[in-house]
Amino acid sequence: MSSRISFILNDGEVGSELPAGTVLLDYIRNERRLTGTREGCREGDCGACTVLLGTLEAGRVRYRTVNSCLFPLADAAGRHVVTIEGLNNASLTPVQQAIVSEGASQCGFCTPGIVVSLTGFLLEDASLEDDGAVTAIEGNVCRCTGYASIRRALERLLRELRPGVLGASGRLPALIAAGAVPPYFAGIAARLAALAASAGGVQAPRRRPSGPKEKGQAGAVVMGGGTDLYVQRGRDLPEKDILLMARREGFAGVWPSNERVYIGAATPVAALMESPLLAAMLPDLAGALRLVSSTQIRNRATIGGNIVNASPIGDLSVIFLALGADISLRAGGKAREMKLSDFFLGYKKLDLRPGEVVAWVSMRLAPDGIRFHFEKVARRRHQDIASVNSAIGLEMAGERIAVARVSAGGVAPVPLYFKAASAFLAGKEISPGVVGEFIAVAADEIAPISDVRGSSTYKQALLRRLLFAHFLELFPDPVGAGRGGRIAAGDLP
Repeated sequence: MSSRISFILNDGEVGSELPAGTVLLDYIRNERRLTGTREGCREGDCGACTVLLGTLEAGRVRYRTVNSCLFPLADAAGRHVVTIEGLNNASLTPVQQAIVSEGASQCGFCTPGIVVSLTGFLLEDASLEDDGAVTAIEGNVCRCTGYASIRRALERLLRELRPGVLGASGRLPALIAAGAVPPYFAGIAARLAALAASAGGVQAPRRRPSGPKEKGQAGAVVMGGGTDLYVQRGRDLPEKDILLMARREGFAGVWPSNERVYIGAATPVAALMESPLLAAMLPDLAGALRLVSSTQIRNRATIGGNIVNASPIGDLSVIFLALGADISLRAGGKAREMKLSDFFLGYKKLDLRPGEVVAWVSMRLAPDGIRFHFEKVARRRHQDIASVNSAIGLEMAGERIAVARVSAGGVAPVPLYFKAASAFLAGKEISPGVVGEFIAVAADEIAPISDVRGSSTYKQALLRRLLFAHFLELFPDPVGAGRGGRIAAGDLP
């Protein structure tokens, strides 16, 4: 089933009646012949297909980089899609010129994606620091340059552009004046507003969503961000009806209610990192989420999608297990809620009934806050799947632990919540001896297998060190060096 999908592509309004699940990359290259957007891995790893996705939010257009190879055409409706062709001016943009000046392009296959990513960074990053620029292009792979020249290019770019942009009264006018984006960007907000009005407007989300119930939706593929589904089922999706959960009322956002914090299942990882509510509640959460894939993927991957994927090493599942999250399931007007730890029944098996979708996850607002820490070991620190990951959430009563929640991935058929080890910590005061006993209890709850990410023995040893790292980070005085209480690596159980 298809219907007309209207959006702005670069400087022109376009419409398509291709199936909703058509990959945006295929539309850009095959239908519009905009071949500067390259097809590389088709799995969201290389970044060659990166485009800007502009969404009208509170009167301004917010731009995010996305992998067009994992993006459903239907989700472009009412938005501004920008390819490399849409950034070109009469002369090189500052981003392009910096890349040329520093020799940061060789074969050039990856260059358009890097230009798009850095332009998105200029549009949206508040401070324009070098580290932020590196983060912006962490999902863009270059097999030629060795990255040193790319690093020099972004440093040159910011050195030359930062003073004028940060000192300006408005970011977009300053970037247009500097030639970083074409002048037509100034009119996109008004054009998107007019496009929304012609389509009947956009309804404000409700806080209490329901599951699929309209006719024709029973067999639809439920999609959050699509970053898993297109890798797993990319060839099938264009022929399927797509139910975009982020476009449905109440499935995205972060909000408080009745001493709990709710996170819509279609909320992307990037939105979790930017949430003031979550930042106040969990100051270390954004840093932990920085270890989840790349910028392009974090802009699309959703909390619900990561949980339902049911990977035994799913980063978000492990994080929210340690935060004591509950999960809400919806089917039409019916609802069920349960502990997230009860949702995982076995390898890739969930307590999810036919017709149900995940609506949100929620966490209790601890009166004195939660001491939280996340660790992850992978072959690459960023943009990789973990060999083993682990998280801990502690509620303290003075010097003692009142409530403990500990979880790990890669050591069981499911994202593992440590029931016995978590219970062991309750009421304890932190000391090297307690930490050692806790690690021994946790070691009895795991059953890792050998696979491409490591042997069973390696994962057992790695988990012990990750669990110790939580306490070394959260309680450096009683556990860390310099106070005579450190546990040597060889002394770990």
